[in-house]
Amino acid sequence: MHAEGATAATADHTIRGVVLSFISFAAFSFSDACVKMLEGGLPAYEAAFFGALFAFAALPFIMKRGDRLSDIVRTGNRPLWLLRFIAYPVGVIGSVTAFTHLSMAEAFVLIFLQPAYVTVMSMVFLKEQVGYRRWLAVLVGFIGVLIVLRPGFRELSIGHLGAIFAGLGGAVSVITYRMSGSDEKKISLFGAGVLGAVIVCGALTLTDFQMPDARQWLALAGYGLVAAIANVILMQAALYAPANLVGPTQYSQMLWAVFFGYVFFGDRIDGPMIAGIILIVGAGMLTLMRERTRGTPLPPPILAGNTQAPIAMEEEEMQL
Repeated sequence: MHAEGATAATADHTIRGVVLSFISFAAFSFSDACVKMLEGGLPAYEAAFFGALFAFAALPFIMKRGDRLSDIVRTGNRPLWLLRFIAYPVGVIGSVTAFTHLSMAEAFVLIFLQPAYVTVMSMVFLKEQVGYRRWLAVLVGFIGVLIVLRPGFRELSIGHLGAIFAGLGGAVSVITYRMSGSDEKKISLFGAGVLGAVIVCGALTLTDFQMPDARQWLALAGYGLVAAIANVILMQAALYAPANLVGPTQYSQMLWAVFFGYVFFGDRIDGPMIAGIILIVGAGMLTLMRERTRGTPLPPPILAGNTQAPIAMEEEEMQL
């Protein structure tokens, strides 16, 4: 009876974690919709700056007992810390640019190529052995991108370039996370990127600051605060459910992208877009499954406001 009760409790925790993760990614998607509501009225780096400021609201929930705010800049590997410091603002500016100029579905489908970038970078920088299944996932993902972009048949924009940089920025964050080792504090891993966005995007904002109007302030608050809340919810999800169940739920963002794009912005998707979505999401799911089989941390969720949310923890840290 005791064993049955323990099993039932574990199942309840797992279900609760998965439900919370779905809720968190719905919130992340709404945060991305708030970026698009700005309609390009503010420079991408200014929106990223305010989003990073709001992201600091999640810090108290990331800090463990004994952590200090000064730990944000403390690290055992300064080059990797600086790389995250730079990669994060590059990725966020890219994602804001993508959501500004593309439909939500198209922006997401290109940013979701991030696991393919991680695979290639893992081979180059971590000297990992990449098997044929992971290479197959990379190939399928790039085929999906070609179907979505249809080069030569449609005009490409700065939004497409932004989505590529968003995926690359997130991939660099994953690689630096894996290279940092278990001794690096989570507040340092998280804070390096957010602090980088505040400083880098803040410096760019000073060169061409535009005072947001009331509607833009509301959108910026939705962008930053909702993403911070989503981060907190995701942390709770990670306490209840194992990483191999929480990680794949990030792809529910594609459904929310289609929904929000249709309801708020009148976006439409055609047949090639649907085919590309299926291929890229399938490739990403295959990569996630292979990563868990190999025992490596899952890539963090892909989102505009925070490309390094705490899903990228070791599995033993995620369970009660």
